Amino acid sequence: MHFSIPSTQEFGSDGSGSSYTGFNIHINGSFHCCLRYKQLHSLQEQLKRSLPSIALPSFPPKKLLSLTPNQIEQRRLSLERYIQLVGQDPVLCRSELLRAFLLNAQQESSFTECSEVTLDVYLMNGYRISASVYTTDCTGKVLEKACALIDLPKDRACYFALYLMRKEASGALTIVKRLMEFEAPYISAKRWDDCKLVLRTGYWDACYDLELMRDRIALNLLYLQAMSDVERGWIVTTRDQSEQLTNMQARGSKSEYLDVVRKLPLYGCLQFPRACVDYPEPNTVATVVLGNKELNLLTYVGKEMQETKFKVTRIRCWRVTPIHINEDNQSSTGGGYGRQQQSSSHASSQQKSSSSSTISLELSFEYLMAKNQLKWITIYSEQSMLMSVCLQSIVDELLNQKNGSDPAHLQNPQHVEYAPLSYIRRDGSNHCITDSSSTDTLCNLVNNDSSSNNGTSTQQHSTNNGSSFIRRKLKEFNTTVRFKNGKDSVQNEAFEWIGDDDL
Repeated sequence: MHFSIPSTQEFGSDGSGSSYTGFNIHINGSFHCCLRYKQLHSLQEQLKRSLPSIALPSFPPKKLLSLTPNQIEQRRLSLERYIQLVGQDPVLCRSELLRAFLLNAQQESSFTECSEVTLDVYLMNGYRISASVYTTDCTGKVLEKACALIDLPKDRACYFALYLMRKEASGALTIVKRLMEFEAPYISAKRWDDCKLVLRTGYWDACYDLELMRDRIALNLLYLQAMSDVERGWIVTTRDQSEQLTNMQARGSKSEYLDVVRKLPLYGCLQFPRACVDYPEPNTVATVVLGNKELNLLTYVGKEMQETKFKVTRIRCWRVTPIHINEDNQSSTGGGYGRQQQSSSHASSQQKSSSSSTISLELSFEYLMAKNQLKWITIYSEQSMLMSVCLQSIVDELLNQKNGSDPAHLQNPQHVEYAPLSYIRRDGSNHCITDSSSTDTLCNLVNNDSSSNNGTSTQQHSTNNGSSFIRRKLKEFNTTVRFKNGKDSVQNEAFEWIGDDDL
C-alpha cells in the first residue's frame, strides 16, 4: 500500500472545548480518510497487542502543549513516515486489524451511515448486476454478492476484482483504480461519481484462465471480457484474426474464441491513456500497457504500430514522483516516491497563492537494458500511481507462483480471527468491532465498555492464532514494496531472479 499524508485540516471543538488537527490519509494516490493523532496512536497500541512478535515502527511522541504550525508540520511528516513503514511491512499491511481500521476510518470520514442500498456492478460488455449491499460493505463482500447473483461459484470469485472505470467523451474507457479490501465500494464510487464499478479478472498470468474455463459462468465472463477488449482495441488483431474471431462469435464458440484470443498480443493486459515518455526519444507519445509480465509502450509511425517491451523481471526498481508546474511553465520535481508527499504538500500551499500552478505525476523505472547496463525510463502520466500499483501486483503474482501458492490466496487473502478492534472516532467515543459483525464497520459497533468483560478471556487466544496465521501466510504472499534505507524507490524483489542467461 502506498500511504501519504499530503495535507491537514483543522476541526472545531471536539466536545472538550478545543480544536484539533486532522491528517488527510491518501492510499495509492487518492484520499481515503482523515484521522486525528490519537486515532493513529490507538492503531499503534492495538497492533502491538495483536502482533507482539512484530517489530513496529516508532510512533511520533505525544506533546503536552498545543502545537505550533511548524510542530504540526513536523508531526505530519512523522506520521506520514510511520504509516508508510506500516504499509511496507509484509505482515502489518496484510493484517485484518489494519484492514478493519481503514475501512472504519473511510466510513467515518465520508459521514456514511450504514444502510442497505442497491449498487450497480457492470461487466465489460455493459451488462448490469444490481446487488443489494450495505453502504459499508468491504470490497470482498460486494464482489461476493455480485458474483452470487450471476451464479459464479465462490471458489472462482476470488479470481476477479472490482475496478472503477470512466467512459471518456471520446468513448474510450479509462481505468481509474482497482478497489482494495480496506475500502467500501459504495463510498469509493460516490467519491468518483463519474465512474462505474466494473468486474474484471484480477490476475495477470493467462494460465489461470484454464482453471476458470472449467466453469460455465466463469467461461462466459472471460468470453465477454475478451470480446470487449478486442472491440476496444486493447487486444491487437490482424484483419484475418478479426474475421476469424467474428465468425466464432457468430457461432457462439466461446472456448474456441478464447483459445485463439489468448495467444494474441496484449491479451489480459490493462491499457492506459496515451502518455509522454522519454524512450526511445524524449517527448515520445505512447500508449502504456501492463500485463503478461511486461510493461509495453505502443507508438505509431504513420498507421504502423510499434511495440517496445520491458520485462517486469528486468525492472530493478521504480518510483512515482510529482512534477510541480508553476505559472511560468517551469517544472520542478520531488525526489522520488519517498519524498513525494512532502513535495505535494508544498505544492498545495503554492496552489492557494497561484491558481495556475499544477501538479502532475511521473513513473520512472530502472531497467536492465543489457548486462551491467541500467537505464532510467520515465512515463509522464496522471495514472502513474495506478501503474505503480499494477507493477507491484504483477511482481506479487510472480513471487506467489515461485512459492507454489494458490493464486486465490494472493487475490483474496483468507479472513483470519483477530482480537476485537477498538476504534476511536474523531469525537473521542470508543467502540469495539467484533469478528462476527456482518460488515466490520461502525454500523455494528458495540460500546467498548460494555463488551470489554466478554472480550478479555478470548483476546489472548485469538491474538496468538491471528499472529501465527499471518506469519505462515507470509511465506506465500511475500511482498514487493520495500523502501530500502536511503532509497526512494520501490525495490523489485523479482529482479533478483535474473541471471546472465536471461539476458
